[in-house]
Amino acid sequence: MLAFAASTFAQSATATATATILTPLSIANAGDMNFGNIVAGAGGDVTLDPVALTRSTTGPGLFGAFTFALFDVTGNPNSSYTISLPATHTITRLTGTETMVVDAFSSDPATPGTLSGTGTQTITVGATLGVGAAQVPGVYENAAGFTVTINYN
Repeated sequence: MLAFAASTFAQSATATATATILTPLSIANAGDMNFGNIVAGAGGDVTLDPVALTRSTTGPGLFGAFTFALFDVTGNPNSSYTISLPATHTITRLTGTETMVVDAFSSDPATPGTLSGTGTQTITVGATLGVGAAQVPGVYENAAGFTVTINYN
């Protein structure tokens, strides 16, 4: 009799299992960073601000055009993603061994970013270039480039 009474109180419920497969995130370079033409003088910093879309200086003379690094991101529409920027990046004079450091990287949007309803967004990246006093004239670059990484949140 006890066995029969215990089974009358048993209850059950069901649940469903779901999964969402996301479109893989991708990122592609859409433009390289160029601080423009600089006269070093006593040295200082040159900053590219990706939010204000401006270039500023704490000393060196600035001339000519400049460009921000641009990255096109695609993925699942309306998804949020994180942006990881480098801490520092060293550029070297093409015909020498002199260097300058690029740091204080920033982006627009800042992390996290959100893809549009069509699953796209362009990230604008700026940074600060440290120019030494009487920096040796020439073109400075790092052909290997710097890396921007994205991940779904």
